[in-house]
Amino acid sequence: MPQVHITRRERFAASHRLARPDWSDAKNLEVFGKCSNPNGHGHNYELWVTVKGEQDPETSFVTDLSQLSHHQRARHRSP
Repeated sequence: MPQVHITRRERFAASHRLARPDWSDAKNLEVFGKCSNPNGHGHNYELWVTVKGEQDPETSFVTDLSQLSHHQRARHRSP
């Protein structure tokens, strides 16, 4: 049976703050720039996952896409 590739994209956002608590806000801003914002500084990401395999003869699935999506979200949204 031929190999099939299926690709799934997930989008997510993550934030961080670079700062030293022993420095003033002005010093943190000077050294770390916008990454020192007290409310955090965010980025948007796209994660592409490709699964390769043979199709299931009964379902024609290579994998259950809803389960793949669930695992991607759980893995990349927890600290």
